Amino acid sequence: MNSLIEGLVADTLDKLHRDAEASDRDHIEAMMAIIEAPGGSPEQAIAGMLAQERTDYRRVYRDYADNFLAVSPKYGRFLYAIARACKARRIVEFGTSMGISTIYLAAALRDNGGGHLIGSELEGAKVMRARANLATAGLDDLVEIREGDALETLKDVGGKVDLLLLDGAFSLYLPVLKMLEPRLSAGAAILGENAFDPAYQDYVRKAANGYLSRALALDEGRGNEFTVRTARCC
Repeated sequence: MNSLIEGLVADTLDKLHRDAEASDRDHIEAMMAIIEAPGGSPEQAIAGMLAQERTDYRRVYRDYADNFLAVSPKYGRFLYAIARACKARRIVEFGTSMGISTIYLAAALRDNGGGHLIGSELEGAKVMRARANLATAGLDDLVEIREGDALETLKDVGGKVDLLLLDGAFSLYLPVLKMLEPRLSAGAAILGENAFDPAYQDYVRKAANGYLSRALALDEGRGNEFTVRTARCC
């Protein structure tokens, strides 16, 4: 069974991706203008974003309350495939936004035979829209979206985690990962979308920390990192 091929899930995702493209067009063009300006570069733009986040990540993401900041269809299908491959039963998502990535992951849970996805989203308006989108896709019974700061909302996820998606404030990837480490199953998949923070990259790429990790050649330029938990913990 593959819910992405046709039916309610496929139709919902198709509409949401069109909405996301229209909603985020101005944001993407503004980012490209920074990168393409004289002396500009992707590295410079990322460093600036990280610096802003470390000052006040809540304020930074409040400015994006109306933006989807969504995964691409290609990356969404990859999320679905990984969740199916590792037979995920409990998934945690940091950075739910409007729920596009959540739908891909929840569809995998449904096609795996069931499970539970816990998402965290800072912006209340996005939480409401994500819940509505999941209901439209017929997947809301599998998902719990917690509103607030992930460093608080994800402290207790209720059991072992088979898949972790990091797709929120870049500067929080490492703190969220370390907080959830005791809950990661051996062999758990950790997917960092826009995993630009050098501290995060250094940590997951060091085998002594209990991970096997590498940059993912998918959606080039978006800094995707694919990581597997190799150590058994707690």
